[in-house]
Amino acid sequence: MKILIVEDNSALSASVRDYLEAEHFICTCAFGVDDAREKLSLFTYDFVLLDMMLPDGDGLELLRFIKTEKIIANILIISARDALDDKIKGLEGGADDYITKPFHLPELHARLRAMYRRNSLQGSHIITANEIELNTNTIEARVHAVLLDITPKEFDLLLYFIVNKDRVLSRQAIATHLWGDYTDNLANFDFIYQHIKNLRKKIAAAGGNDYIETVYGLGYRFKL
Repeated sequence: MKILIVEDNSALSASVRDYLEAEHFICTCAFGVDDAREKLSLFTYDFVLLDMMLPDGDGLELLRFIKTEKIIANILIISARDALDDKIKGLEGGADDYITKPFHLPELHARLRAMYRRNSLQGSHIITANEIELNTNTIEARVHAVLLDITPKEFDLLLYFIVNKDRVLSRQAIATHLWGDYTDNLANFDFIYQHIKNLRKKIAAAGGNDYIETVYGLGYRFKL
């Protein structure tokens, strides 16, 4: 999952980025309103961690931009200010949650996972698609109750397909979701095919059906 960290404190931004990347998130940092607005206009993110006080504006200004442009992302406001009216303004402005500095990184991680379960997974950490079952807490995938030996990237790929079932996902969208914005500069996406091939092979070996359809010229679709 991809996260945009909008925080002008470079030390805090780096600390959050390093921790979340160790938890298999793809992180991009922005250090001001203009920087964040440009990234949000060019790329998609699952989460936006939004500082309220930025050198060229405030978090509420960027929050209004996100809502005006109908950008879909889970928004967590982070701020040193713990006044009740700041929380209310952020939540009423469309933020999903609010955390006050200083905070513990495991708490931040837990809040992100809770937001994702609530907004994308109907509140559950167990996701099923016929005989396939994913546990987003343990990062485990099972087919007919058989535990699959898959990598974290393969788990994220399968989760991405299931959450977006029946939608055609381009190779560009898959690459960017799993590996970050730098993939825009790649000449080809042949590695996507290899990851999907490996995932199909492992599901089939456990007796599962192949729900991943190749949509020629467009990408892939998870079709139940």
